[in-house]
Order: sequence, then C-alpha cells, then structure tokens
Amino acid sequence: MEYAEQRKLRARNSGIYRACHWPIWIFVFFLAPGPLTFTLFAHGFSLGNSLWLGLVLAATGVAALRGRLPGAESAPYILRFDEDKPNPLYRRVCYTFAWAAALSYGLLNLSGLVIAAVTGVWYMKQIYNIYVYLPLAAAILLLGALGKLPRVEPSTRKEGTHRRYFYGTVWAVTAAQAVLLVLWKALPLTAATGRLKLGAFVGVLALMGWFAYRGMLPRTRPILPGEDMVAD
Repeated sequence: MEYAEQRKLRARNSGIYRACHWPIWIFVFFLAPGPLTFTLFAHGFSLGNSLWLGLVLAATGVAALRGRLPGAESAPYILRFDEDKPNPLYRRVCYTFAWAAALSYGLLNLSGLVIAAVTGVWYMKQIYNIYVYLPLAAAILLLGALGKLPRVEPSTRKEGTHRRYFYGTVWAVTAAQAVLLVLWKALPLTAATGRLKLGAFVGVLALMGWFAYRGMLPRTRPILPGEDMVAD
C-alpha cells in the first residue's frame, strides 16, 4: 500500500505527460464499435475502420488540447485522496468507455473460448455481431452513466482504491488478450488447441489479477488517506 503523503506532489502535468495519454484514449474509443473492430482483426483495415479512426483522432485530439481527457489536463485534477470532490463529466465518460472496452472484449473472448472448448466449434464472428456485443457494451455504459463503476462515481472520494480496480483490470485483460492473440495466430483451430487457449487465457487473467491484488503491478497499490496526492 501507499500513503498519500509519501507521493510526490505534481503541480502541473508536463507536455510529454499529457501527450503520452492521448494515444491511450485513441485506443479506448477506437475499440468502441466491437463488430467493426472484429472485422479489422479478421480482414484488415477497411474504409469503415479508417473513417472511424479519423473521427476518433479528431475528437480526442481536440479534447486533449482542451485538457478534457484524463491525464491530458494542464494540472492534476485530484490532489487529495479523501476529498469529496465532484468527478468531472469527461473523466466519467472516458473511464466508462475504458471499462466497456476492457470488460466487453474480455468477456466475449472468454465466452468464445468456452464454447470452442466444449463444442469444438468457433463462434467468434457470431459473438461479435451487434446482437451480442451491443447489449453487453450498452449494459456496461449504463452502469457507468449511473456512476456504478470504479472511477466513474460522481465523487472522487474513493479514488485511492478505485484506481487499483481499474488498472488491475486493464493489466489482466491486456496481458490475457496479448497471449491469446499469439496463440490464435500460432495454433490451428482444433478442439485441443481451443482448450489450451482457454486455459492460457484464464490462467493469465488469474495470475495478473493476483499480482494486482497484491499491489505488485504499477498503480495497483491502495493509497491510504493522508496528505496531498496526485492521482494518475
């Protein structure tokens, strides 16, 4: 764990720090249309992918310049861990879409792996159609709109613990997806390899989740109340 008063207080965010956060949010919003993203991995860049990427670049670029993306502000918004401070709308929107990207892709890929391991048939294309992806993503976005997700609540009072849930999820899902992508490309689509991929995916999720629980991954240690802090 960390104590807030032990963290270095940063009065302003440097230009490099702000610029490095822009690609993160490009990636988050680019992943929002799941069926379109599936076609990208299945068939490569299409006109639809290109148009959507251009729109995302323009919208997030303007938001970053105005300091309306998390991490792209001219100065840190959260300076005190236990302060009951309003959570700005742009933070709530951005983190809601980040949760949607992490949870929806993780859950859908897990579902496809379980089906393949049990039946020997791959249904990833069917899983990523609008009738499956959109209800799941919409449910997550609704939870965010209601302020029921970590880092999306109306107040920043729980930021010291909520950020570890968010980053722990991001670490686990990202690592598991990366391993799955390598196995997907390297191994044939058989029942045996389906079970191997499922085991690897779940194993990486569990391992990274345990690391996050133990605070062994960056930004996954709880910050206890104290003096000033800077929330990344």
